[in-house]
Amino acid sequence: MARPSHAQIWNAIDLLAARFDMTASALAKVAGLDPTSFNRSKRTSNDADARPRWPSTESLSKVLDATGVSFAEFAALAEGGGGAPRGVPLIGFAQAGDDGFFDDAGFPVGQGWDEIDFPGLAREGVYALEISGDSMAPVYREGDRIVVDPAGAEPRRGDRVVVKTTQGEVMAKELARITGKAIELKSLNPDYPGRTLERKDVAWIARILWASQ
Repeated sequence: MARPSHAQIWNAIDLLAARFDMTASALAKVAGLDPTSFNRSKRTSNDADARPRWPSTESLSKVLDATGVSFAEFAALAEGGGGAPRGVPLIGFAQAGDDGFFDDAGFPVGQGWDEIDFPGLAREGVYALEISGDSMAPVYREGDRIVVDPAGAEPRRGDRVVVKTTQGEVMAKELARITGKAIELKSLNPDYPGRTLERKDVAWIARILWASQ
């Protein structure tokens, strides 16, 4: 495969942002970068030659990690591919605690799922939950849809996650700390307390990939 051009790489970043209904600046911010990192003014030097500037491998790595998109998928965008958005299973957050919707690893199974188009490059096993109530406000509000990736990277401190307990309780919180014995969760809504769960009481935990708001 030929080396992607400067224009192709930057175009792939723009396409990736668009698939998540974001600007390039918002994509950079989500990835933990300076919001101006992907601005058009940063894509060439300020000297008379206006030499092309390339995004760093570190910035690309952070973007792919934040969006859950693989390097192969990003390369497909650079090559002009990527395909149309694919459908992902959707259920209401309240339903997620019922039996029959997930396997033991947190993947969607069974009947009763609706389907929505996910504006990204979804992998097999990705699904969406529709928020109800105010326990996750102001981060997620009623009617928002969060996209969850049980096959993604192991959640890390600071990640927003969905956790299901062995008792059937499902919650979306921020991962504060994880050890061999316990999982500490920070509430997204300051009016609600955080939680500390013993690992034996957690059926599965999965990182929130994105939210449609």
